[in-house]
Amino acid sequence: MTAFHTLDDAQVAGKRVLVRVDLNVPMDQGRVSDATRLDRILPTLRELSSKGAKVILLAHFGRPRGVDPSQSLAPIAKALAEHLGQPVGFAADCIGPQAKVAVDAMAHGDVLCLENTRFHAGEEKNDPAFVKDLAANGDLFVNDAFSAAHRAHASTEGLAHVLPAFAGRTMQAEIEALSKALEKPDHPVIAVVGGAKVSTKLDLLGNLVSKVDVLVIAGGMANTFLAAKGVHVGKSLCEHDLVGTARDILAKADAARCAIVLPVDVTVAREFKAHAENRITGIDDVRDDEMILDIGPASIKDVAARLAQAKTLVWNGPFGAFELAPFDRGTTGVAQEAGRLAKSGALLAVAGGGDTVSALNHAGVADDFTYVSTAGGAFLEWLEGKPLPGVDALRKH
Repeated sequence: MTAFHTLDDAQVAGKRVLVRVDLNVPMDQGRVSDATRLDRILPTLRELSSKGAKVILLAHFGRPRGVDPSQSLAPIAKALAEHLGQPVGFAADCIGPQAKVAVDAMAHGDVLCLENTRFHAGEEKNDPAFVKDLAANGDLFVNDAFSAAHRAHASTEGLAHVLPAFAGRTMQAEIEALSKALEKPDHPVIAVVGGAKVSTKLDLLGNLVSKVDVLVIAGGMANTFLAAKGVHVGKSLCEHDLVGTARDILAKADAARCAIVLPVDVTVAREFKAHAENRITGIDDVRDDEMILDIGPASIKDVAARLAQAKTLVWNGPFGAFELAPFDRGTTGVAQEAGRLAKSGALLAVAGGGDTVSALNHAGVADDFTYVSTAGGAFLEWLEGKPLPGVDALRKH
């Protein structure tokens, strides 16, 4: 039995259901350029509509300061209708007369998108008066926007306290996947944490060393840890001022019996550009004028062997400059092995974060992973062990 109220607990027929979704999608010349987030919410919308609910969407787009037509949800609502396969109405405000008229005109099964909640200052302030205005158009609240769950805003957290609140199917899947991966995982658990800077992931590393059996440190972060172990990293991206912090994390991991995995060989180049002249070398032979841009084949083999021994994988961040060939080999090689193991059922593999999703798509294995989160900040904060207001508000009391 889940600790959260889900759609299985909701009687939605004939009800006005306010559904918080994530429509903060990439746009290019007025068109949605990546519809992943739209596709993720379709199961919830279709279920509610088929059960006779009046489905009223709440969402934000961008960071407007007041009403800004360039950040309207109107073009996204149009794109959503194409993916949903049924009309999606649009109201030019999310509260007040315009919203009420549009909601009152709905038939059972209709879907309506209300305008950008962030056009109102009360959204991000979680202003009780604004929450009340939003709630006036709904009988129930469904949160299907895990990616915004780390924000205690009116439409992500406030509404859950004034209306009967339920997790949508995407929110439910996200919570269940992350719970399996970190709260009650099958051991051994391996985590891959990559990215440019240690400074952005200190809380994450500190939390993971006490929860996982193996921690693979990748990307530019690995250079700081190599430097902490006395390795010369040339002109690689490296936070030399955090070498002491890296040593502290290594000591904490050792005390927790968490194995830290760093590269044993690397791909280096003198220039940061695609197809730059490069070479593979051991970590003890990086020259002054070279930068580490990826791991090497021995490191790929090492991580793959560790994956084969694991039962659970949590992944956030690439191994190298995967946007630039041939420095995508490390990320792609490890991702394909993880995908193969996950697809065979040997490994529960959960990944998340913008760069990670792009890297897994680049490697062609996103669909092979057990779960790939489209959330950035919320995914990271969950891994860091921080409470997520939008999730906590849905818990059964």
